Amino acid sequence: MATQLKSAVVAALAAVATVQAACPAGLPPKNGAPVVAPGFQARLIANGLSKPRGLVVDSAGHLLAVTNGAGITSFTLNTDAAGCVTVASKNVIASQAGMNHGIDLSADGKTLFASTISVVYAFPYDAATAKAGTPKTVVSGMTSADHTSRTIWASKKVPNMILVSRGSSSNTDAGAASVSAGRSQIRAFDITKGGAQDYTTGGKLIAYGVRNSVGVTEHPVTGGIWSVENSVDDLARGGKDIHQDNPGEEMNYHGYLNGTASPMQGKSYGFPGCYAAWKVVDLPNNQQIKVGTHFSPTASDANCATAIPPRLTFPAHWAPIDIKFNTKGTTAYVTSRGSWNRRQPDGYMLYAIEFNANGEPTHPATSNTAVIPIVSNKNNAACPRGCFRPTGLAWDAQGHLYMASDSTGEIYVITKTDGSGIDDVQPKSSGATPPTLSRFTLDEPSWPRVGDEQRGRED
Repeated sequence: MATQLKSAVVAALAAVATVQAACPAGLPPKNGAPVVAPGFQARLIANGLSKPRGLVVDSAGHLLAVTNGAGITSFTLNTDAAGCVTVASKNVIASQAGMNHGIDLSADGKTLFASTISVVYAFPYDAATAKAGTPKTVVSGMTSADHTSRTIWASKKVPNMILVSRGSSSNTDAGAASVSAGRSQIRAFDITKGGAQDYTTGGKLIAYGVRNSVGVTEHPVTGGIWSVENSVDDLARGGKDIHQDNPGEEMNYHGYLNGTASPMQGKSYGFPGCYAAWKVVDLPNNQQIKVGTHFSPTASDANCATAIPPRLTFPAHWAPIDIKFNTKGTTAYVTSRGSWNRRQPDGYMLYAIEFNANGEPTHPATSNTAVIPIVSNKNNAACPRGCFRPTGLAWDAQGHLYMASDSTGEIYVITKTDGSGIDDVQPKSSGATPPTLSRFTLDEPSWPRVGDEQRGRED
């Protein structure tokens, strides 16, 4: 990857990192070592897993992962004096059928949440022994045929509240325009109410018109709710195929859980009628359109005026899967699982987004240079079958960032090159050169579209 990184975050880290890595290489990655930004290190610590997705670390330092077909697996980790992490043992602690993506722990660490396509479970949880008790269902009624991830975020600002994201039932899903459909939404639930709350009629509406917001989180300082959204495939505008580089994927802001009023909360974010522009030049009738501007496939853009536009827009088909802030909220790390529906495969990386002291991205909504690549594949031409596809993220108490790859059955730990955590990586307060994103230039791939990829599922 020939990307030239001009980020204050990366430059500052590279300046203080040791020249020689203190940690051993780790396990051999299935598809070769990834490309890593200067000052960072990506070490493979677990492999041979069945499609690992959501990750979380408990208060005793166990790494918990949702693995397809196996349920929730607990990894006991060893961290040596140099900060190098290895897996000492692993154990399946919950095996309810159908758990496939969502996982989180309550703020007090005593309740473990996990999801299937249709329900959210709450397990009593003991971090000391890494054991989960008998679960109860706290949210139900979410069955749909297409997007199957039900992301869970347990609020760290408002105890007993969880956010649950549910995607669309098809690529464009016209019915999702109605709040009553209960699809393409993020809703909040108070788990102290008891019983199983119906997703569509229960809880509090945080956002609708969000096609498939697989990544959901809170800003650790402001408590603001942020999500990253997988947008539509195979789009045309005015009869012209625009799907190669439009629409863009979205980072959206949704207000707060603590009752603070926000004009964004409970509103439509556009789907299924309005989408965010990425490559403006490819859009017919683009005179009033910029990066991040909502547009209509029928060119009836005035109909999008009331929809909440994205705070940032990312390249088309990147399929963002998770978003996690560092402790101070100055950097958001995002995983993108990558494209299935693009002539030149793109995405498949862990990247960073800089935030300011007010809990806002440092780049304007019209920016196309906000992405700072951290870990990526060496050759995207092999994707999506012959590369890693990042999914879940989780922090431990030492500031190590864990990253899963479902396509390769792997879990990596991301650190500085000396093995120390990256939670303290900060952007400069002012005067920083904006980061630039170099896109890949690759030949037309020959890989076939089969199975889930044939259907366009990017979650």
